[in-house]
Amino acid sequence: MAKIENEFVKNFKIRRKKCAIETLKLCDEMPFKKKSTRIISNKLGRSAISIAANYRAVSVARSDKEFVSKLSITAKEGDESCFWLEVLDEGEFYPDKERIRKLHDEADQITRIISKSRQTMRQRLNKQNIKPKIT
Repeated sequence: MAKIENEFVKNFKIRRKKCAIETLKLCDEMPFKKKSTRIISNKLGRSAISIAANYRAVSVARSDKEFVSKLSITAKEGDESCFWLEVLDEGEFYPDKERIRKLHDEADQITRIISKSRQTMRQRLNKQNIKPKIT
C-alpha cells in the first residue's frame, strides 16, 4: 500500500509542476497589447505557480495544523487559477479554447485532490479534538 501512495505522491508532484509550467507558457503567449490580457496573465500566472509552490510547503509542514493551513492556501490558489482560466475563456481573450479547457480541467482536478486532503486532515484533527486556526 505504501508503494502505491508513494507513486501517487510522485505523480501528483509532477502534475502540479507541469500544470504550472503549461499555464505560464500560456501566459507568455497571451497578447499584451490589451491591458485586460496583461492583468489576466499576471493573476493567472501567479495563482498557477502558487499551487505548486504552496503544496511543496505542505510537504514540510511542522504540524498538522500548519499542514491544514497550507492546504487551505493551496486550494484557494487552485480555485483562483480556475477562475482566471474561466475569465480567459468566457471573455474570449485567447483563441485556443481547447488548451484553456485542458488547463482548467487539470487545475480543477488538482484543486479537488488538495481540497479532499484538507477535508481528510480536518476530520482527523476533529477526532483528536484539535481545532485548526483556519476557516
